[in-house]
Amino acid sequence: MPTPVSGRLLMEKRTDWYEHPRYYEAIFGTDTVREVDFLQTLSERFGTGGKLWLEPACGAGRLVEEAARRGLRVVGYDISEAMLVHARKRLTPAQRRRVKLGPSRMESFADPSLEGQVDLAHCLVSTFRYLDSEAAARQHLLGTRRLLKPGGIYVLGFHLTDYARARPEHERWVGQVGEDRVVCNTNEGLPERRARRSPMRNRLRVTGPDKDWLIETEWHFRTYSHAQATKLFRDAGLRVLAGYTFDYDIDAPVERGSLRLDRVFVLQADPKSPAVDTPASARKAPRRPAAPSKSRKISR
Repeated sequence: MPTPVSGRLLMEKRTDWYEHPRYYEAIFGTDTVREVDFLQTLSERFGTGGKLWLEPACGAGRLVEEAARRGLRVVGYDISEAMLVHARKRLTPAQRRRVKLGPSRMESFADPSLEGQVDLAHCLVSTFRYLDSEAAARQHLLGTRRLLKPGGIYVLGFHLTDYARARPEHERWVGQVGEDRVVCNTNEGLPERRARRSPMRNRLRVTGPDKDWLIETEWHFRTYSHAQATKLFRDAGLRVLAGYTFDYDIDAPVERGSLRLDRVFVLQADPKSPAVDTPASARKAPRRPAAPSKSRKISR
């Protein structure tokens, strides 16, 4: 605890908000039921409607818990051990029997027992943008595609980039954990078009009877225009079935030409695509012309 000075607590500075799952969830855990409702409807409308779900970067497990509570079987992975510990603790014994959690990076997760078995995979709120290269993003998509059951879907949400933006963006949220007040300020700097990235800074201020914390985290997000995103999906052998926003309104798909940057893509393996593990530019030309591929809110 910080030492009081003149009856007031000194502010204690910390780094990496992913080491503090309770406070992280106070900000991003408010839409859990609505998100799982949305995912189930998407699975029924576009996918198999089956009961095996996969959540890359599952974080503190709020969606894992809600899906398991509804009787679904869930596999989740995350790079943060603190988040996984929190996720396991929140599950009841009955839910634990339906859930498998483990550590992994998004670009390298592999489980042979899941290949061709997953009904729905999902990764919302821009976590996908942590993959900082085209190769890493493509490997993640290819790996997830291999796990999908025929007709299964991957629901992927992230913010697209307006490269013409001239001002930084700022978002602010307020939450509560017991007696602790949590204020989150997230800033996204100007996008760097050539480097395909934008600087991010998050400040999580936690104040309560016995604490005054400032948790500050800085990183870069990869940037995507709509064209860059859909090209990546095609290169990974995925087609876009539908697009939505972070409003999670199943009856309000994104219209062509929409200026909304928060997007939820409903992806499915494209049966016309070879989706091999080498870049499209390195593939040999087919003997006959291939049929054209069809194509088509932050941070945890």
